[in-house]
Amino acid sequence: MVFGIVAIIGLVVLGLGLILIIWAIGIYNGLIRKRVDCENGWSQIDVQLKRRYDLIPNLVETVKGYAGHEKGALEAVISARARAVAVPAGDVAGRGEAEGFLTASLGKLFALSEAYPDLKANTNFLSLQEELGSTENKIGFARQHYNDCVARYQTARQEFPSVIVASAFNFAPKDYFEVKDAETREAPKVKF
Repeated sequence: MVFGIVAIIGLVVLGLGLILIIWAIGIYNGLIRKRVDCENGWSQIDVQLKRRYDLIPNLVETVKGYAGHEKGALEAVISARARAVAVPAGDVAGRGEAEGFLTASLGKLFALSEAYPDLKANTNFLSLQEELGSTENKIGFARQHYNDCVARYQTARQEFPSVIVASAFNFAPKDYFEVKDAETREAPKVKF
């Protein structure tokens, strides 16, 4: 009789332990999925930023042909692009700051088209401007998706009881993709 009670208590404890392990595995896997979503979101931003970086030299060369003496604006774009490209892949805050400077310098470059009617009418310039505008929209959507993924991940990391599993397995916080400077928060104005 005593042996039967001990066996039942042992099975109950074993069952509760098994349930606890399955619960922890479920939370762990959920946190992994959310972390991978964040990494995927970041890589989507990276793809669009690389596309943007590839378009910029073509745009600068086109503008040079019409507004070569506007050296300051052209050099600012080239410098901002180089700065953005040099930011390490995982540095979300640094990338946000560098992208802000690049966006501001592109806005100044597009403002030049107003002063040069021939440039404004150039089909190559218009095509590049349209492509860059489309890329800016894609970057905006990718940033929004990434920040949404980070929000879900951060929420899951901080909710109870997930916080226990997150701290036990060192699920580090993720940074949001933010542009600090208010002027650079806006995409370059693309006017035709």
